Amino acid sequence: MEERLYDLIFIGRPATPEEEMKKLTGMIEQACAEKGGKIEKNELWGTRKLAYRVAKHREGIYVYMQIRTNHGELIAELERRLRVQDAVIKYMTIRLDEDLKRQGKLVKHREKRAARRPRRTPAAEQSAAAS
Repeated sequence: MEERLYDLIFIGRPATPEEEMKKLTGMIEQACAEKGGKIEKNELWGTRKLAYRVAKHREGIYVYMQIRTNHGELIAELERRLRVQDAVIKYMTIRLDEDLKRQGKLVKHREKRAARRPRRTPAAEQSAAAS
């Protein structure tokens, strides 16, 4: 089974103590370790204004994690755990590896097209202008 890369972003209630947010991220890290996943990034972005009201809140504590795993069950388990947490008001997981593959294919396609095009050098342009 191939490894997949996911972004996990969740928003905590603004009144949540920092130690409770650390406890929550620790729970996610433990679940990843149990299922053989690896957390590549774990960033606490702090309290920020929300784009729209979520559960009557205008602000929230943002947490960003990047997870590499070959078990889709891990992401389902993390989503289940976040769903039942009182401190979490919103969460989202995004699978990145398909987007990265698509980007790589586009870059290769552009490079291939650029290689097929004849290159114009300044000397060739001058001789074309002279004739």
